[in-house]
Amino acid sequence: MKTATLRAERLRSHRLTAPTRTVTDAAHHMLAVQSQDFTAGRWALAVRTRGDVRLRDVDRAFDRGDLVRAWTMRGTLHTVPARDLGWMLEVTAGRQRQQAASRHRDLGIDDDMIAAAVRALTPQLRDGGRTRAEVFEILQSVGIDPTGQRGIHLLFTLTIDGLICQGPVVARAGITREQRFVLVDEHIREHARPDDPLAELFVRYIDGHGPAGVADFAWWSGLTLGQSREAVVHAAARVTEVEDGLFVARAHPRRPAGASSVLALGAFDEYYISYADRTAVAAPEHLSAIGPGKNGMVRATLVEDGRVIGCWTHATAARDTPPELFDTPADAAAVEAALTRFSVFLGE
Repeated sequence: MKTATLRAERLRSHRLTAPTRTVTDAAHHMLAVQSQDFTAGRWALAVRTRGDVRLRDVDRAFDRGDLVRAWTMRGTLHTVPARDLGWMLEVTAGRQRQQAASRHRDLGIDDDMIAAAVRALTPQLRDGGRTRAEVFEILQSVGIDPTGQRGIHLLFTLTIDGLICQGPVVARAGITREQRFVLVDEHIREHARPDDPLAELFVRYIDGHGPAGVADFAWWSGLTLGQSREAVVHAAARVTEVEDGLFVARAHPRRPAGASSVLALGAFDEYYISYADRTAVAAPEHLSAIGPGKNGMVRATLVEDGRVIGCWTHATAARDTPPELFDTPADAAAVEAALTRFSVFLGE
């Protein structure tokens, strides 16, 4: 497939040139968007939705229980539709436990500590949940030291075990970046259960990210190549192989007329991060500038006609910093419009 065609098809699959009607529709289509940077994760849904979506619109979806944030894959926080969390973890939790086992031994996290955390937290997380700081205070009260990442890894473990997730956004002045930890059984009203969760994960990945291959899916999902090949076999009747090893969805969203040529995508956006090989959308000489860097960060990007042409920052303290352009954009006004859309999203 020609690179230009690949980019155009991915832009459409990502709903960047064929946006959805609502934020929850965008979340359902993408299934999971990387969200350890919570502002960037919320923007990832807004930029895939029609019109001028505000931060508060995304926060309401979390508060309603339509969306949750959890460690769904690769030990990384993602925003997912609440109803899909359970079956996703059914597929990915085992692999995440394997990957975290050594670190948990170093931290002294064992079955007894996990059981003590469950006993202490379960009654305390009812009726609205608790912030991370409050959770850590509860752990300390039963003799569990949450420092040195022990607290975070316990929260990760209780999440992939299906007990908790991050739900309502903490109400604060300005841009809040915190959610309350809540009990899954109390907070999530409806649980989807596909007949074949492994096949469903591959189909939903291709729906929101195709054209893509097995190696891409393995990187995105954190599963082994063997598991990923098995997923392809299970999903064969539900996707289309357009070239040897390259898959697309059976149905394609319609691209409306007048789609912008330039997009301001947030840090860790799925359009860049969710593939094993990113050179289709970014020139090899620019990959190190985008990331992941030594600190693990992946910078916010400016994308023109599917190609990364620069980076920008959505950090509040550096909002007036001009973008770092790798190439001169064909439409400078479209760059400004894309950045302005993010300012509108924040309510500025």
